[in-house]
Amino acid sequence: MDDLKRNKQLHTFDEAVTKQAVVLRVLKVLGWDPFNVDEVHPEYSVGSKKVDFALKHNGKIKVFLEVKKIGEDLEKHQEQLLNYSFQEVVKLAVLTNGISWWFYLPLREGSWEQRKFYTIEISDQESKDIAEKFETFPSKDSVISGKAVEYAERIYKSKERQQLIERTLPRAWEKMITEPDELLVDLLADTVEKMCGYKPDIETTKQFLMQVYQKERAFSTVGASPQKQPPSKQISRASSETYTGKSIVAYTFGGRRYPVHSWKELLITIANLMLSAHREQ
Repeated sequence: MDDLKRNKQLHTFDEAVTKQAVVLRVLKVLGWDPFNVDEVHPEYSVGSKKVDFALKHNGKIKVFLEVKKIGEDLEKHQEQLLNYSFQEVVKLAVLTNGISWWFYLPLREGSWEQRKFYTIEISDQESKDIAEKFETFPSKDSVISGKAVEYAERIYKSKERQQLIERTLPRAWEKMITEPDELLVDLLADTVEKMCGYKPDIETTKQFLMQVYQKERAFSTVGASPQKQPPSKQISRASSETYTGKSIVAYTFGGRRYPVHSWKELLITIANLMLSAHREQ
């Protein structure tokens, strides 16, 4: 995993190179034989369509794995993959662009998004955690023994997932605001331009976000009541769905629910709430 994380060429790979240099390499490490079509069946036909890889054992499909090029928005492809899995009664499905790996229980109830039980992010997660989850879910031994699906079902049903999300949220919010990606910076700059007619440059926008983060830290550590969480914590809770490709219908802030139709609207309404509560600052 460390080699993958250090590979600076990853973001330049197209779909074919991603399959060869990343996916087949990972499958081999996990015990699958990429040269045996009875184990790793490429371009598996489902009606008139094809799934990139079917992982098989004793003639039965255990996992469908669909590969997209690095940087591709996976959400656009999950419905297709899960429909194929549902048609073929495949219990475990994986959608990846080489860096992001999304794991699904296709036969569970709920929306496609709700059937996703775990995500691996090569760039962001610790190598030890990544290796552990790869061994747990798509490794050959785990899949054949049934432990992969069994453990996936436990995760799907357990409170552990929610607890881990809540522990990670403050760090995720800190990462978003201290290492803002292009989308967040552009969104904030565009909103400023619409409100005043002038668009700030990238560096000015990043500096502002850092100032917001520093003020939040100061506010959360100085004079914060233990009975009431500071606004920075509330914002972190509200951002539990701020992952690439996800949509939003509402968020909760200060104990009140606010319906919104986009992430942009969320950012603007939170800014207005903070302005109202801390106008002097």
